[in-house]
Amino acid sequence: MWILVTLAATVFQIGRTSEQHRLREVLGVAEAGYARFAYAWPMAVAIAVGWILGPGTLPELGPTFWVSVTAAGVLQIVATMSLLQSFRLRDFAVGTIYSKTEVVFVGVASAVILSEPIGWLSWAGALISLVGVAWLASNGSLRERLAGGLDPAAWYGIFAALGFGLTAVFIRRAASSLEGDALDRALVTLAAMLSVQALVQGVAIARSNTASLAAVGRAWRQAIGVGLLSLAGSAAWSLAMTLENAARVRTLGQIEIVFAFALGIVIHRESHRWDEYAAAAVVTAGVTLLVIA
Repeated sequence: MWILVTLAATVFQIGRTSEQHRLREVLGVAEAGYARFAYAWPMAVAIAVGWILGPGTLPELGPTFWVSVTAAGVLQIVATMSLLQSFRLRDFAVGTIYSKTEVVFVGVASAVILSEPIGWLSWAGALISLVGVAWLASNGSLRERLAGGLDPAAWYGIFAALGFGLTAVFIRRAASSLEGDALDRALVTLAAMLSVQALVQGVAIARSNTASLAAVGRAWRQAIGVGLLSLAGSAAWSLAMTLENAARVRTLGQIEIVFAFALGIVIHRESHRWDEYAAAAVVTAGVTLLVIA
């Protein structure tokens, strides 16, 4: 089940990223990022409340849950801003390469914070997929892309990876602290995290420029699609990490870059070099090894 849910999450994430890129035609970077939370949050709360009042059950929300879900929400915002800064300082490829070291951080953090270590076969799959992602993102020039060493863009990318990795671990910790059915725990965790994110980033944007919030409201026709896809993706990630170790979930999620690669070929009729196909095959091999594990 967690494998199917994770694959669904990657598809929703690709769609959300595509729609969010279009949204940047009418909104700035920060506002486009906030639209993801602002429009997904009320829908997430409504779904969670409807589910709890219907067939579901409200779990007891203790201090561990609130601390964990708040940490996850804030860390994801910080990680996203760090990744965008990495893109700005150098380029998309370098930021992507370093941010994908997330699988290493989430593996270590799962073992240390959650006492959920993964076996050597899962580690092998994670590292193989990481190599493939870096190779594919480098556009055939991995050595050249990394030649600058740990420049500021690289540090921002690594910091983003750490933030995304810890976000996954704290989502898992928040959901695991609750009692009850996996769907109950996933929906409550998601609604709580989106509430934290909508509040924190909303206040930050309002303090810097109140007109930006009004712009997000005016762009509702374009933003509603981002909110729906973000909600679907976040719900799937939350459920997957409720069901399974966060390190395994995030490693399997690396298949997203292969899906995007394949969509470019099928839908946009893009042509690619042999080394790009080889890199996609390496990612697939690493993910396959993880699933076998």
